[in-house]
Amino acid sequence: MSARQGLRADSTHFTLDGAPFRILGGSIHYFRVPRAYWRDRLLKLKACGLNTLTTEVCLKNKHFISHTILTNVFINLSKSLRALRAYIRLAGELGLWVILRPGPYICAEWDLGGLPSWLLQDKKMKLRTSYSGFTSAVNSYFDKLIPRITPLQYKNGGPIIAVQVENEYGSYAKDERYMSFIKEALLSRGISELLLTSDNNDGLKCGGVDGVLQTVNLQKLTFGDVQHLAELQPQKPLMVMEYWSGWFDVWGEPHHVFPAPEMISIVRELLDRGISINFYMFHGGTSFGFMNGAVDLGTYKPQTSSYDYDAPLTESGDYTTKYHLLRSLLSTYSNEPISEPPAVQSRRAYEPLAVTHYISLWESLQCAETLFRADDPVNMECLPTNHNNGQSYGYTLYQTDIYSGGDLNSRNHVRDRALVFIDRELIGVLDYRTQKVKISQSKSERTLSLLVENCGRVNYGPALDNQQKGLVGDITLDNVPLKKFTMHCLDMKTSFINRLQSQKWTSVGTKPTYPAFFRGSLVVDQPTDTFLKLPNWSKGVVFVNGQNLGRHWSVGPQKALYLPGPWLRSGDNEIVVFEELKAAETVHFAENLEYGKTVDVSTQLFCTLI
Repeated sequence: MSARQGLRADSTHFTLDGAPFRILGGSIHYFRVPRAYWRDRLLKLKACGLNTLTTEVCLKNKHFISHTILTNVFINLSKSLRALRAYIRLAGELGLWVILRPGPYICAEWDLGGLPSWLLQDKKMKLRTSYSGFTSAVNSYFDKLIPRITPLQYKNGGPIIAVQVENEYGSYAKDERYMSFIKEALLSRGISELLLTSDNNDGLKCGGVDGVLQTVNLQKLTFGDVQHLAELQPQKPLMVMEYWSGWFDVWGEPHHVFPAPEMISIVRELLDRGISINFYMFHGGTSFGFMNGAVDLGTYKPQTSSYDYDAPLTESGDYTTKYHLLRSLLSTYSNEPISEPPAVQSRRAYEPLAVTHYISLWESLQCAETLFRADDPVNMECLPTNHNNGQSYGYTLYQTDIYSGGDLNSRNHVRDRALVFIDRELIGVLDYRTQKVKISQSKSERTLSLLVENCGRVNYGPALDNQQKGLVGDITLDNVPLKKFTMHCLDMKTSFINRLQSQKWTSVGTKPTYPAFFRGSLVVDQPTDTFLKLPNWSKGVVFVNGQNLGRHWSVGPQKALYLPGPWLRSGDNEIVVFEELKAAETVHFAENLEYGKTVDVSTQLFCTLI
């Protein structure tokens, strides 16, 4: 039998097994969707008229593909790779092809662009370069990953028809040898399908590598992006690898939307020109837990837990006007009838539940795994915890004794936000904009505490190497550096939340001491999707049956957290809310995600930069 001919780019059009082929793809990240809903989301993708699934690879999601690091290499937990392989196989079973984007850097509005934070322990680290400390980690990662996915390539009967080399490197471009290294790292381990790169218009000139097809990322056609790509690669097929169907959100700014009629008009033009397309995102899902990234193009802005993206499918998997218009359009380009969309998923607004008990942060410290002492503050990544791989996410509490007052100056060493306490009384907040807090004078010994939150590491841009979190240098009191710190790692893993249950909780009839964890029980007969709302609360994190749903913050735009039905169980469900500043008496539920003010993404200048 002759060998199967995979995806080829030998002329102005793709071929697959020798026949003309147009990629109509959609991005859905398996690590942002509960596993129980993978089939539903992929069937909806296919029913829209698409033929290809695109996904990044991430082995760190703490909810359904846990990634535990025992030494400073990417360690394979079989559960992680089984989940990835199951997702790819499922796509194949449903008749979808797969474009795999294995990174190691994936961007994706994911903490540090999918790279593990322990890399930042190396003070000389240069991410995404041929620096030996980074390439060694990449080799270890690919040694574990690639052999598990090569059997799923097209030539072996699998659905993978193309593999992307890194991601948007032209916008970073710090090392001209790096992309060749990544390409050879893939080829040498058995990747044999078509290789692609992906860049925005500005990145095309620096993001390519010999022998690899370039693709472009865009949202509008007003900047000549497609023409630029065609000039770089004459007589090659044109593809928009990331057609941005919407945009991500950051805390404190409006929710981004991209009008459906405008998107459809642009997509129609691309299709009429014979161009292949992949919708990023087709379904955004949720950055559960602490996994959201951040943007910093001069100002640090952490992203929301919701990754709705104003995509054709909503965060909870619902159809939108954008979906129906796109399906109607794509049906005119299909040679055969497309399948009927699956039924809409049911959701429910449960009755409000009353919080019944609380335990203060200070009382919870005995549940932290251990504490550390040092003369100088130590950043999260360098704390001797998690088998000496440091703290990746959550909060760190820094404490020291003081014997006077004056100006407490962070010297811009707080990453990213700190609540400041004197003898457990809140006196202020330090962040990038506010770097000084006044401490009253007193000669008596007092305890200064700073609860520092990692709000999300930057996932894109030149600030990538400088994403250490916690206190990253000295803080001063009246210009004198403070010393002798005690540090508590509060990464709030499931094990920590479970340990809290054995502690003595106080009835909410007593005025709480903040910050605090609040507890209530949601009684469910039939587990169903819902959205959890916290009106009149301030800022913190929500846990359901020990699992971290994500962050809540009254500044918006996200007003509710998606709670998947599979995370609930019949009977009692424990809801724990960590609240920094102000709690209400009840937790509410809604059928739909709610936002405050919205803004058209096309009016945002930065959308042309990424």
